[in-house]
Amino acid sequence: MNDADYMREALVLADAAEARGEVPVGALVVMDGVVIGRGSNQPIGTHDPTAHAEVIALRDAAAARGNYRLPGATLYVTLEPCAMCAGAIMHARIGRVVYGARDLKTGACGSVVDLFGTKLNHHAEVIEGVMGDECGARLSAFFSRRRKMAG
Repeated sequence: MNDADYMREALVLADAAEARGEVPVGALVVMDGVVIGRGSNQPIGTHDPTAHAEVIALRDAAAARGNYRLPGATLYVTLEPCAMCAGAIMHARIGRVVYGARDLKTGACGSVVDLFGTKLNHHAEVIEGVMGDECGARLSAFFSRRRKMAG
């Protein structure tokens, strides 16, 4: 499988989040070609501000591996990680981050700030824009529907 194949799987998780009324973001952690962690946005339903797709996927992967560090793993996520998620990715020692759509409001991989380009301890390789149009379209449609419902 390639980056686009894994991003398609992350989009399925994003769709599941949207079905629950959450912002449609999905994430996977892959190590040695095997998906070891899955996550989709859950902060609304769980009343947990840390329940972003990336954090859920990291927790799932860490539990599967029996270790909070995941060197050599790749995190696939449909939306550019925020600062909180970037910090968690660094602490987990993820080797690569592959994301779809840029987040021009809170993106921490270059859109607003670039935490992976700082002098912080761990640096992951960041690949942006994999299936970016598809990922961005889901988010745009979600927020468009939300605005129509609100007003």
